[in-house]
Formats: sequence, structure tokens, C-alpha cells
Amino acid sequence: MKYHQIERSLFIKNRAKFMAQMKPKSVAVFNSNDIYPISADSTLPFAQHRDIFYLSGVDQEESILLLFPDAPYENQREMLFLKETSEHIAIWEGEKLTKERAFEVSGIRTVYWLQDFEKILFEMMTHSDTIYINTNEHYRATVETETREARFVKWWKEKYPAHTVAKSNPILQRLRSVKETEELDLIQTACNITELGFRRLLSFVKPNVTEYEIEAELIHEFVRNRSRGFAYTPIIASGNNANVLHYIENNQQCKAGDLILLDVAAEYANYSSDLTRTIPVSGKYSNRQKEVYNAVLRVKNEATKMLTKGTLWKQYHIEVGKIMTSELLGLGLLDKADVQNENPDWPAYKKYFMHGTSHHMGLDTHDYGILTEPMQANMVFTVEPGIYIPAEGFGIRLEDDVIVQESGEPFNMMRNIPIEVEEIEQLMNS
Repeated sequence: MKYHQIERSLFIKNRAKFMAQMKPKSVAVFNSNDIYPISADSTLPFAQHRDIFYLSGVDQEESILLLFPDAPYENQREMLFLKETSEHIAIWEGEKLTKERAFEVSGIRTVYWLQDFEKILFEMMTHSDTIYINTNEHYRATVETETREARFVKWWKEKYPAHTVAKSNPILQRLRSVKETEELDLIQTACNITELGFRRLLSFVKPNVTEYEIEAELIHEFVRNRSRGFAYTPIIASGNNANVLHYIENNQQCKAGDLILLDVAAEYANYSSDLTRTIPVSGKYSNRQKEVYNAVLRVKNEATKMLTKGTLWKQYHIEVGKIMTSELLGLGLLDKADVQNENPDWPAYKKYFMHGTSHHMGLDTHDYGILTEPMQANMVFTVEPGIYIPAEGFGIRLEDDVIVQESGEPFNMMRNIPIEVEEIEQLMNS
């Protein structure tokens, strides 16, 4: 991996937190992701399942983590199963984890090769009553591909039908949403790499540059700073492309006088950052563009102040909607009749700001978190209001990542990334 090794103490803490919430006499199993085929002998680059990474730090395919807090012997309470490495594999595929190296990464002393898994699982199941399976229950998830985890669940149900089933996901939703200090540092590193990429763009963008050339500048800066690349598929949307919320073609020429909406950010050590800025192709905003831009910025600043301990996500979005409504009235995009006659289920402001303002962020860009529960200190949220005006040929979104504090306003992890109109124009013209 490109990133510096993470202290194994993080993963030791994470496992301890998870095991403390397991039922008596229960086993939990976590599988790595598959390497997904394209066609012929081609595959997609490997990306580790975030749950096994969160609990072990293991970042390679064909890995299994088994947790059994009530195991008869201490060396059976945490076990890793890895694909057996060899000189042949090292030559053709590169170095894989040895048992010794796996302990250095994870803090787990009991490491077996994968071929021993079924035999050892059978022994553990004779001492347990319950197994925790790791289903994907994220509120945005739509999974059509059968994952390695799903295949394991299917196999396990046939093999051990008498055991009780429990779910890992509700525990992980809560644990992963509240970050350890080490995790916050990793997310901050991702944000810092993102800043380097964005600052690089400000001196690069000019009329007639293409969206894909901008993408290339970013990936160059990200990778040279130990990132694997983008934390998510980049959105580089010039002109009216910005009014397509998930525009990812990035194949158009940027025209003089237009704006470019950049929803682009780096990952680091599997942790995400999530940035959006909207900049002028010609290095200067028009009066109208500036007017809308500053309205979005005011909404973002006011919304940020509300991300405090105890806040409820649903109520927060209602309050942000009120602020956005006021700004849209000021811009002449809504009038009082629009607001008075609005559908409560789809308020008038949704015509110009149709998505949510914030989501959890961490190992996943849309990270784990239970939205019906109050916000807690050390949760990380995005703040990303936008105003989209197809009739005027542009859309503006601004986004930072912030940490909820024990008291007071959140800490902005992207505080050093230019956002004010004057600073962006100055940097683009210097």
C-alpha cells in the first residue's frame, strides 16, 4: 500500500469495542472483498471491505477475521485467516502478508492460512450458540453483485442451521460513526492531500481546458502524496453540467465565463475526504455568479454551526431548508407565493436545492451512522448545500468536512482550502 503503516493499537481498540457488544458464546466472521473480474483475465483494482479493515488493518484479498470473546482458550478469541503466500506469489503478484507481518499490522497473534478456516470454524461453532453475520444495511446500499460475504452467509446457513443468527451491522454502524483520534488524523491527511490537489488546479484552469485534463491534474497530485487516488468517482462539471448532480463523464471543454463545479477528493489509507468547490473558468465570477455563490456560502456557514452534539439529523435538515428558502427569496428565485403554497413533503426550496446537506464520512464517503440517533462528538459530517439554476446555465455547491465537538461549533477539517470568492479569484490570477 502507498500509505504509511497505521499503528495496530487502533485496530486492537476497534476489536475490543466490537467484542464488548457481542452476545455471550457468540462468534463473528468478517470477509475481505473479492477482486472483481472485468473480462478475459482483467480485474478491477482491489479495494478492501471497510469492516474487516476497521477491525484488523488487513488490506488484502482472501482474508477472514474471526472473533470469539468467550472461546475456551485465549489464543482462539481473535484469529486471522490469510491466503498462503510463497516465493511464486511474491514474484508474480508481489509481497503478501506473512503470519509475522499480519501480527505487526493487526495485533492478532493467531494467524492461519485460509485452507484451515473451515476446520477451525467447526471447532469454534461447537463451543458457540450464535454467529454474527456481516450484512450490508447502509441506508444508501443497493447491492446486486454477490459478494464474498454473501457467499459465506449462504454457505454458513446450510452448514450450521441450528445456530442463532445475529447482525454485526448495527454494532458497526454505531462504532464506526464515532471516530478514534487516529482515524481523525487519517481523515485529516486525506483532506490535506485534497487541498494540495485543489490549489494545483487554481493555477491550471483557464478557458478551453477540458474537464478530463483537470481530473488528470488532481490524480497526479493525489498519488504523489501517497493517496491511492479519488475517494469516489470525481465530478468535474463545467457550465450546465453542474446541474446534473452525479455528472461523471468529465469529457467537456470548459468555456470562458462558465463555472466549474468540482466534487473531488482524495482518500488516504482507505479513509475518505469529500470536497466541493465551484470556480470560474476565466478566473473571475460574474456579478450574478458571485451573488449566488455567496448565498450558498452563507447557507454552508450557518448549517455548519448546527452540527453539534445532540442534534438530530432530520431536524437539522429542516432548519437548513429554512435558511436556504430565505436565500432563494433574496436571489429572486422564489417569491412569497411559492413558499406559502409549497408542498410540505417537497418544500419550494427543493426546486433549486434537491439533495441533503450532510452525511457521515469516514472509511466510506457515505459512512456508517444511524440517522435517527443524536449526533455525537467525534462524528465526521460533510456540509454541502447547493443552488442549481439550469435556466441560467450554472450550479454552485460548496462542501467541507467537519468534526462534531464535545461542545460548541464543529472543527472544519478543510478550513485551509480556499472558499471565499476573493481568495479564489486572487489565486487563479496570481
